[in-house]
Amino acid sequence: MGAYFGLNYVIEQVGKEKGIPKETIIKALEEAMLYTAKKKFGNHLDLEAKYNEELDEIEVFQFKTVVEKPTNNDTEISLDEAKKHDPECMVGDSIGIKLDTSVLGRIAAQTAKQVILQKIRNAESEVIYNEYITKKGTIVSGIIQRIEKNHYVVNMGKTEAILPLKETIPGEVFKQRDRIKGYILDVEKTQRGCVILLSRTHPGFLIKLFEMEVPEIQEGLVKIKGAAREPGERAKIAVYTEDPEVDPIGACVGMKGSRVQAVVQELKGEKIDIVPWSPDPAKYVCNALAPAKVSKVYINEEENSMEIVVGDDQLSLAIGKKGQNVRLASKLTGWRIDIVSESEVERTSKVVITELMEKLNLNEILARILYDEYLREPDDIAKLTPEEMNKITSIAIDDCKNIIEKAKEYVEKQSRRVE
Repeated sequence: MGAYFGLNYVIEQVGKEKGIPKETIIKALEEAMLYTAKKKFGNHLDLEAKYNEELDEIEVFQFKTVVEKPTNNDTEISLDEAKKHDPECMVGDSIGIKLDTSVLGRIAAQTAKQVILQKIRNAESEVIYNEYITKKGTIVSGIIQRIEKNHYVVNMGKTEAILPLKETIPGEVFKQRDRIKGYILDVEKTQRGCVILLSRTHPGFLIKLFEMEVPEIQEGLVKIKGAAREPGERAKIAVYTEDPEVDPIGACVGMKGSRVQAVVQELKGEKIDIVPWSPDPAKYVCNALAPAKVSKVYINEEENSMEIVVGDDQLSLAIGKKGQNVRLASKLTGWRIDIVSESEVERTSKVVITELMEKLNLNEILARILYDEYLREPDDIAKLTPEEMNKITSIAIDDCKNIIEKAKEYVEKQSRRVE
């Protein structure tokens, strides 16, 4: 058997080359031999395959029950016959008789070999999966091995990874033998083995590049709170520190911009805005919209949105080229952002405030306070309690009750009209 399978090579060499435990290979060999033996001798037989380290071969044993008079030669053996194999055996014992595996022949050996190779591939795939699943969300390096129709195949040393073209930065093209960095997006088990998917467009790639370049991030002094990208064009990254002596933006920029430039270079010139994170959502959104200056913020928590008011001269800067600045700020902060100019707000607010004054018989100051709190329609005001309105406006509870009642009456009147 050793001659057919080269057990020493399979167990020792393959184990070293593929990083597969010796026990896994032995088990695969035993299973393969058992499969082949059952195919040859009969699936109904009670067979067992065991690796004998001293003989360096896999032995196959057929187990039979010791009886006085056998009625089935496949499962039973006479006591006299059994004693030839084991002089101490007794009736009722189960005895293993070693089979001559040389009769399996070359074809059976090849079948077993294929099973072994498949088992080794499976074990190898499991080893790779277990190694790389722990690296998911990290950056790895590799060499472009070949270029397929819609992806690159990247040689990672022990295994290969896939970099889909859609996960490359627009405009970048790699050649064979180019060394590249990639972010491990996913590690999947498939019928063909373990598949490692890389990305160069994921926001995580940007975050991990900064982690590699900035010691303060590695040490935990500076934390990255979020990142948003439009690959190859522009990105925003939010940073934060609890240490008053550390400048999180300065740490990420580095001396003469060295750290941020290293990241920009890897991302093929992607412009990166480093913004300070804040626990205050309004302040965070204002920081994210930099370099534009914000005049006023209206928060609508129910809809998770903010209306950002900027000076007329800041409008195009806040929105950005093709809406890029506001789009990235929205992705980064998780808030829906509507940007309006001061003159536009003035025009709109005048109309809404005047309507509120007329509908509910309010003075301009009160109508403006309600407007600023996003209470711009009578049905918004009708939902308030007098206490809530008092907290917002600071007017007497009785006056609050009257205004809420007027709002309810107005809403009812309008609904009757619609009916």
